[in-house]
Amino acid sequence: MRFLLLGSGGRESALAWGLARSNSVDEVIAAPGNPGIERLATLETADIEDPKAVLELTARCKPDVVVVGPEAPLVAGVSDALRAAGVKVFGPDGAAARIEGSKTYAKELMERAGIPTGGWRVFEDLDQSIGYLDELGPPYVIKADGLAAGKGVVVTEDRDEAVAALKERLVDGRFGDAGKRVVVEEFLDGQEASVIAFVDGHDVLACEPAQDYKRVFDADAGPNTGGMGSYSPVPACPPPLTSMVVEEVIRPMVQATAETGAPFVGALYAGLALTSKGPKVIEFNARFGDPETQALIPRLDSDLGEICSACATGELAGMRALWRPEACVAVVLASSGYPGSHETGFEITGLEAADRHDDVQVFHAGTSKDSSGVIRTSGGRVLAVSAVGASFEKARQRAYDAAADIDFEGKHMRLDIADRAISRSPV
Repeated sequence: MRFLLLGSGGRESALAWGLARSNSVDEVIAAPGNPGIERLATLETADIEDPKAVLELTARCKPDVVVVGPEAPLVAGVSDALRAAGVKVFGPDGAAARIEGSKTYAKELMERAGIPTGGWRVFEDLDQSIGYLDELGPPYVIKADGLAAGKGVVVTEDRDEAVAALKERLVDGRFGDAGKRVVVEEFLDGQEASVIAFVDGHDVLACEPAQDYKRVFDADAGPNTGGMGSYSPVPACPPPLTSMVVEEVIRPMVQATAETGAPFVGALYAGLALTSKGPKVIEFNARFGDPETQALIPRLDSDLGEICSACATGELAGMRALWRPEACVAVVLASSGYPGSHETGFEITGLEAADRHDDVQVFHAGTSKDSSGVIRTSGGRVLAVSAVGASFEKARQRAYDAAADIDFEGKHMRLDIADRAISRSPV
């Protein structure tokens, strides 16, 4: 089969690697891709958030299956346009992708389906939102209703910071239309875990859980990011608990989206808090997580192409996913200043040395190649170094050893990825 992969981030780099090593896949094409993906796929140029441009690309490339990686093209209706043209797609239509495109819509569906989540209210008025903030008390959780590239969430103990976050969104317009409404919600205690499932509109095939690190600095300090690292499996979310999540969270949401007339096809992501009262949903996403994918795909021992194709054709029933028993740890290398303003364009060295480490994969995210072939930084999250090992300790050491070989000006990484798994810490 020929696959067209849309996207250019670390998630897509991992998916390209997984597709390229699948026996069912003869060719991978990616748009727009990045220098890491270019090693695995033929790159094409297209505006992947424009349904018409993507249709023109598929007419040229004639893929058997299109995999839509990021959330923005999904919300923009790229999958709708492709399906209308008879193209097989791994990725939900725009209506189903609203579970990520609108935090309010997702919460309403969760209420309707009886899916456990924290208390919440949605606001467009600053004074009313502050009133509810005070009613809940700290820690405060504020979310922009729409897509904000993983940067629209603030979790803080500081009331002044929480009020400032509300003002940024509702008054100052920092996130544009995405922040015109905000969701203020109850803080959920406990470790977090991500359970992602392959879905064909009806049937579900769950991945093993992963855990990501959202704060930019060690010990969960600093602002939220798109993710600074991840690991899989998650000792705090053993198989019986994962099965509970599938039955009480994933399947009810699949049924809820189907009942709206928009069956979900693709990767359904449930971000969970493992509270003292059981798992509760923090958020749903309509695609694979980033950087969770970089910790999951190296552990997948089944044919990724076959699974994605089965989802796209409604033939997932009866399929199984096999997982390597080893642990995987993924460490994100970011630009200095991320998630705020940061400089780019710096040369990246040591990639070849990092690639030589056993059981290590370097996935590109914010990278570009200049006219002389030099790889340079081009984004906030630059690379993810993923390593597999017989234990979390071994996988973690391999990841950090390989990461140490890579250098660019302003390189920043957390040094505590997978510490919780190693210590089995409850928080």
